[in-house]
Amino acid sequence: MATSMNFIPLSPGVAERQDLAPARDQDFEQFAPGGPRLPRFRGFSRQALRKIALSTAAVLLLGGASVAAYNFVQHASTHQETDDAYVTGHLHQVSTRVPGTVARVLVDDNEHVKAGQLLVTLDPRDYQVKVNQAKAALATAMEQSHVARSTISYASTNAAGQVKSAEGAVSNAQAGIARAQASVSEAQAAIAQARSDLGAKEAELARAQSDFVRYTTLAAQGAVAIQELDNARRDYKVAEQNVQGAKDNIRQAEAKLRQAQELVNTSRAQLTEAQGKVVLAQASGAQTMVDERQFDVARASIEQAKAALDEASLNLSYTNIYAPTNGRVGKKTVEVGQRIEPGQPLLTVVSDESWVVANFKETQLKQMRPGDEVEIKIDSFPDHKFAGRVLSVAPGSGSSFALLPSDNATGNFTKIVQRVPVKIVFETNSLKGYEQLLVPGMSVVADVSTVKK
Repeated sequence: MATSMNFIPLSPGVAERQDLAPARDQDFEQFAPGGPRLPRFRGFSRQALRKIALSTAAVLLLGGASVAAYNFVQHASTHQETDDAYVTGHLHQVSTRVPGTVARVLVDDNEHVKAGQLLVTLDPRDYQVKVNQAKAALATAMEQSHVARSTISYASTNAAGQVKSAEGAVSNAQAGIARAQASVSEAQAAIAQARSDLGAKEAELARAQSDFVRYTTLAAQGAVAIQELDNARRDYKVAEQNVQGAKDNIRQAEAKLRQAQELVNTSRAQLTEAQGKVVLAQASGAQTMVDERQFDVARASIEQAKAALDEASLNLSYTNIYAPTNGRVGKKTVEVGQRIEPGQPLLTVVSDESWVVANFKETQLKQMRPGDEVEIKIDSFPDHKFAGRVLSVAPGSGSSFALLPSDNATGNFTKIVQRVPVKIVFETNSLKGYEQLLVPGMSVVADVSTVKK
């Protein structure tokens, strides 16, 4: 049972609590028809109660608005949001590399395919005929090569032997030149050494002569013993002989140098003679060279026939058209019996990999960095929130990559906030159950958290 508290005003500043009594109909007041019935407080007028209720409601509304405004400001300061975003992915346009007639179409619209799966086949008979022709041409070229090889006679072998013998003589002559030049270098080094020795011996002779003169003067004065004078005279004679020996060594080294130079000249003459023999041997094998050239032509024909066979086989393989990646088939325009040309679009394989391109205003990019967390809302799935992260920011605004970019240097300039595409990738866990449901072009609301963790 409902109860009410009745207050009876006494004197100013004095109030007396009354016992609770059962509620009566006259103790309640209904402010509006059909509205709630509020308890009537004794001592308060109807207008006072209405003011109290309105004040309480205003305080509650103001408090709620303050909390909402605070949350909005907090969210706006740490998040950047845009609805100018959409799901996109790789669209692989499948076409043919060779002309032909469609024999089979093995997939249908919206069907999921795997990389390397056969999609379309062309009539291969024309290309199989070309492969058979290329094989026959290769066999003919190989037979011609065998014939050209068999025409090389014993004379060609003999001529080749003469060339090798002459080339050997050239090598020997070149080796003789190298040895003679080494002898020249050795003789020149010996001359230099002998001249160096001569300088040392002449210096020793000068010293010994000076000592002999000094000791002779001192001996005449009786200042040194006769034995010391004899030693000085002996040293002087030895130094003279050493100088003479050094001069003889120089003459011998010079003689060896002349001999080595003569040997170099002789070896060069032998080289010239050997080279002449090579020329003669090559001239005698002219017919052999002609036969060898014919054999080279035959081998070139073989390579050409192999290349033609490879090309024909490759074109035959192009009659089978495979899926370039995992994905779903879309925009299929190919039908059996259709005549198609190279580069003609047949169908499109939409890759399973999806991401979001969000066009943020340039003023929203101040704190945005790759790796920032993103809350992704897709209009097609309003009850599911996808998670992602910023992968990269485009190197230019959308207008920079437009077909006809604006030229602000002409006419009247009006500043417009540009939008810059931002690539956002999905977190794998948030895609579970939706992998096959996301398609390029879906509208997205992207909310980027710029709080750095």
